[in-house]
Formats: sequence, C-alpha cells, structure tokens
Amino acid sequence: MADYFDLSGKVALVTGGSRGLGFEMAKGFAGQGADVIVTSRDAESCQKAVAEVEALGRKGWAIPAHVGKWDAIDRLVEDAYAAAGRIDILVNNAGLAPAVARSADMTEDLFDKTIGVNLKGPFRLSSLIGPRMMEQGGGSIINVTSTGAMKPEPAFAVYAAAKGALNILTKGHALEFGPAVRVNAIMVGPFWTDMAKAWREELDKTIDSAVRRIGRPEEVVTAALYLASDRSSYTTGTVLTVDGGQR
Repeated sequence: MADYFDLSGKVALVTGGSRGLGFEMAKGFAGQGADVIVTSRDAESCQKAVAEVEALGRKGWAIPAHVGKWDAIDRLVEDAYAAAGRIDILVNNAGLAPAVARSADMTEDLFDKTIGVNLKGPFRLSSLIGPRMMEQGGGSIINVTSTGAMKPEPAFAVYAAAKGALNILTKGHALEFGPAVRVNAIMVGPFWTDMAKAWREELDKTIDSAVRRIGRPEEVVTAALYLASDRSSYTTGTVLTVDGGQR
C-alpha cells in the first residue's frame, strides 16, 4: 500500500507551505513522489521547507509571494510554470485569522487583508491555474477551509466568513473546471500550529470533541493525499471535514 497515493511525475504548488498544515502537506506530497513548489511571504522559510522536500529525493522550488495581492498572484503563477513547467496539484492553504474584541474594532485594512488571503487569493490562483490544468488533461485543487465557517465566533467572524465563502467557491470551481479538474476542500478543525499558539494548549485540554484534543499538523496529510491523487477520481465539489469529531 506504500504507493496507494502515488504522485510520481506530478507537481504540487502549496501556499502557506513553509509551516503548519501546508508544510506537512508539502512533505507528504514529496514522500509520494511529487515535486513541490512552496510559497509563503517569507523567502527564508520557503527555502527551508524546500530543503525538506529535496531531502526526500524530490525537486523543490521556493517562490515567495503575498497571495492576498492580485498582481503578486499573477507573478507567482508565471514564475511557478517557468520553474516547474506544469502544476498538477494546487493547495490553497495560506490563511490569516486576526482576532478583534468587537466588530467595530476591525479596520478596513485588516478586513481587506483577511478576505484577501483567505478568499481572494484562492479564487485568483484557481482561476488562473484551473484552466491550465484543463488544457493539460487534469489536476486537483484543494482549498483549506475551517470549521469556523460552520460555527463562527465573534472574534473571528470575518475569517469565518471568508472560509465559508471558500467552501462555496469550491463547488463553483468544481463545476467550472470539471470534469478534468477536481476541486475539493478540507475543512479543518483546530490544529496545533503557529497560528493557534495563543490558545492551542488550553483548547487541547478542554475541547469537546470525539478525540478530546486538537489535531496535529501531520494528521491532515492523508486527507490531502486522497484528494490530490487519482484515488479520489469521483470526488469533486466536496468539503471534507477533518476536525476530530467536534460537536
């Protein structure tokens, strides 16, 4: 079963791929034979992640970019195709989840950044890469969303709104780019990542879920491998929940 999710000959682009869930997915793809393009805002972090990919015997490219900015996304796509020649798997994983005490405290700039990274970026990347995947005969787009979209908390309401919209966009793009290209989402619960460092320890002890803890980043990998590989050939437009059985 070692090659059940074989990705040999494929190229994956992972946004937010230098840490957390994105980093684990990048390594998971490389472990199954894919070459990986890692992007985040920090060039040094991207290079470190690529070194891990290359240590697994695969090619890696570090292409830093701000995926909340339209023109930066356009450059990222051109640079990625120039480097790797193709993209078979796109993972829209980069996220931004600022907390505010009251909605009135949300500034316009922070609102725009939150929507930009969590919704505008995935939309633009998919809209550029999806048609190229269609031309090459197939591909898989994976959007990483959040269970916050189903259970929004006031402090993170804008983030939750963006992730809820990304769930909807997943279905829309599945219909637009199908049948050659599959578009799915992984709707994750709380995970032990840098983004969660302010609350992860307490929630890990108190969360009311079936597994009684929050997730570890490596626990998202199998879901990503399933959606990236041909094993999910009849799965598209789907939002797959990975949350440890939250109530």
